[in-house]
Parts: sequence; structure tokens; C-alpha cells
Amino acid sequence: MELARLIRERRSIHAFEHREVPPELIMELMDTAVWVPNYHMTQPWRFILTYGEGRRKMAEAVRTMKESREPDPALKKEVGQKFYNKIMAIPMIMTVIMKEDPNLVVREEDYASTSCIIHNLSLLAWERGIGMVWETYGWLHHPVFRETMGILPGEKVLGNLHIGYPAQIPKAQPRILAAERITVVDRV
Repeated sequence: MELARLIRERRSIHAFEHREVPPELIMELMDTAVWVPNYHMTQPWRFILTYGEGRRKMAEAVRTMKESREPDPALKKEVGQKFYNKIMAIPMIMTVIMKEDPNLVVREEDYASTSCIIHNLSLLAWERGIGMVWETYGWLHHPVFRETMGILPGEKVLGNLHIGYPAQIPKAQPRILAAERITVVDRV
């Protein structure tokens, strides 16, 4: 598919078919996705790919967190189960993690590079008929989630990528033309 068309047609997908994405395919796509600009080639990223029965580990952690935060005892189990079910309905989840450099400039450059990997993956996956959405909910930083998923001190979670075959594709949202946001400086 032509790159310009691929960029314009890609959508964030929130509803997935009940069919698994081959992990080998995602790993193949990731081998290309990591070819991003990365100042000093720090390559600070790592990824946790969760699918199949492995999702239960994450779903249980999220259920525990949600139940512990629910003030109404009568709703604890219901709220926990709701989030458990949401996680289990996602065919594949990739947790994107970045080592946080103590130097703020390097850390910001690393964040930008790691974000580019996410975008590259979204385009590569879309080209193969696979959709995804990048989610950055607060519980990604909770100690229960971090411990359950093996996220170490000094690592930042950029988000979870929900990956699967689209059950429905949303319509395009309008974009502001770049020309309306560009300042041209051509004279002194």
C-alpha cells in the first residue's frame, strides 16, 4: 500500500474480532518498527507481549487494583470483573517500556524514539489488516501492575497497545491542515 494512503487510512481500533493475532507476525513487524531515529542509539525500549492465557496475569492484576480502589463494598466484585473482562476481550496487548535516562534531554529523545516505534508498528500492522490502539491509563503506573508485569525501577511504561483484527473501523476524524499550523520564516 502507498505510504501516504496507509497513513491517512489507519485508524485506532477499539473493537476486535475474536481471533488471535500470530505473535510471530507481530515480532516480525517489530523487527522493522524499531528502525527509528534514536540519538546516540541508546535503544532504551523493551516490550512485553501478552496474549492467549497470558492475558489472565494482567487481567488479575487489574481486577485486584480496581477492587482495592472501589469504595462501595457491594460493587467491588462487579467493578473488578468488568475490568478483567475488558482485558480478556483484547486479543493481544503489548506493553511498551522505556529505560529512563537520568539526563532529561536524552530521556525526552528516547521517549520520542520509542513513540515512533509505536507509530511504525501501527502502520505496519494496518498494512496487514491488524488494528491497534495506544492506551495510557493511570493503572499502568500502579505498583501492582508494575510488579505483575516485571517492570523495573527506572523504567517508564509508555502504554499498552491493544492489538487485533478490527471488528469495526471508525470513520476518519477531521484534521486541521498542517498549513494552518506552520509558521514560515523566510526573511530577516
